[in-house]
Order: sequence, then C-alpha cells, then structure tokens
Amino acid sequence: MSLFSRLKDKIFGTKEEEAPTPAPEPGSESAAPIDPVDVEAQLVEMEAAHPEDLDWRRSIVDLMKLVDMDSSYGSRKELALELGYSQADIDSKGSAEMNMWLHKRVMQALAENGGKVPAEYLD
Repeated sequence: MSLFSRLKDKIFGTKEEEAPTPAPEPGSESAAPIDPVDVEAQLVEMEAAHPEDLDWRRSIVDLMKLVDMDSSYGSRKELALELGYSQADIDSKGSAEMNMWLHKRVMQALAENGGKVPAEYLD
C-alpha cells in the first residue's frame, strides 16, 4: 500500500471500518452519492485526542505525526516522490521547500480523492 493511501485511510477511515452499503435495487436510479469526508473536521477530532500540540495545518511533519505515521525525512521524501516531486528537486532544493510543497500536495490529493479540504490549505 502506498504511503498516501495509508495516510488517506487514517483520515477517511478504511473500508473495513465503514458499514456495508446495501446494493441498489435492480432498475433503480443510480446509488446515492457519497458525501465527501470533511478532512479538517477529522483532523481536528484527532488533534483533540493527541497528546502533543501539533501544527498539522502548516506542517507535513506534524500532519504525519497526527495520523500516527513515520514523519522522518526518508518517509517524507518517499511520499513526495510518490506524489510527483522529482528527485532533481529533492537534490537541488532544501527539505523545507519539499515539506511546504508536500503539505499542499497532500491536501490537494485528499481533495482529489473525496475529501472536503478548505481552500486555505490548497493555496
């Protein structure tokens, strides 16, 4: 499983945790649309139960800590590569720039995968 998939599952919940959805009746209209996951609300709820004071709204390190994932440079680099950051950028730019890009890209990817993410996290 990819790092992003693990992170997304920790925020959205995994399919095993969700109640099974009944199959639509034959001949009925399409199934009801799935409501987007309110990413900020999920993270605020996790934050309330977390012992550390984390700045997950701006820090990819703190976001990864909040969802109980390895936030080491190696893990962040792997996640960045997975989400489209180039090895050349990793080699030529500092980790701070990668971290800022990665936080924004993770939020964008969450939105692309059914998450409701406030615009301020996407800018």
